Amino acid sequence: MNYIDTHAHLYREYYPEGFEETVQRAIEANVKQIILPCVSVASVSEIFAASNIFPNNLFPLIGLHPTEVKKETYKSELAELKYYLDDEGIVGIGEIGMDLYWDKKTIDIQREAFETQLNWALEYKLPLSLHIRDAYAESFEILGKYRTKGLKGVMHCFSGGIQEALWAIEFGFCLGIGGVITFRNNKLQDIVKEVGLHNIVLETDAPFLAPTPFRGKTNESAYIPYIAKKTAEIFNTTTEEVMRVTTENAIHIFNKIRVT
Repeated sequence: MNYIDTHAHLYREYYPEGFEETVQRAIEANVKQIILPCVSVASVSEIFAASNIFPNNLFPLIGLHPTEVKKETYKSELAELKYYLDDEGIVGIGEIGMDLYWDKKTIDIQREAFETQLNWALEYKLPLSLHIRDAYAESFEILGKYRTKGLKGVMHCFSGGIQEALWAIEFGFCLGIGGVITFRNNKLQDIVKEVGLHNIVLETDAPFLAPTPFRGKTNESAYIPYIAKKTAEIFNTTTEEVMRVTTENAIHIFNKIRVT
């Protein structure tokens, strides 16, 4: 058994120097499968290049990030991204969703892009990696239309409250838990404890949101064991049990992953 990092931007765009060494450090830390989210058409070549170097370790997603939904380009980007879904190596759709933290003026086209990509998940029978920031009410309003259609996936970098967590689980999603769980005085620890280990997966969101004791530095998948250690403390269990349950959860969601 090994860890799975369900969300890391682990390709040369973010690691122009030392990319291969960064992946090797993850493998040595027993993080042997890493899921690579896509944010735009510009990300695709980087993601495929990375997964071609480490085909047994890096697994690509395809999707248009909500902050990349621009009025002038989003329709053509969606059309181009959908083309890649025919590739057998794609293990899911993401990261997609809604983000009203930076720009509320794009809410209508964000909704349209989100629904378009949710329909891809149904058409291609692929799981989802969802990015939701300051938009849980709007996102769940959309997801409510799909709640009986069998969607599954991860609420990446979950930042909602307990009600949002329970809704996410009811709608078929695990909560993506990363470095924030190691920060002092954060509500996520209480939410995780309430929903249970069987409803979470581990992630780093590397190179962002490094866990303690690396907070403020470049994050990487090799730090998953620090997230697992804090999670084990919350549940008064072992890191081995956290690894077993969260890895099984991740494999259930991303069932095209080749576990070696």
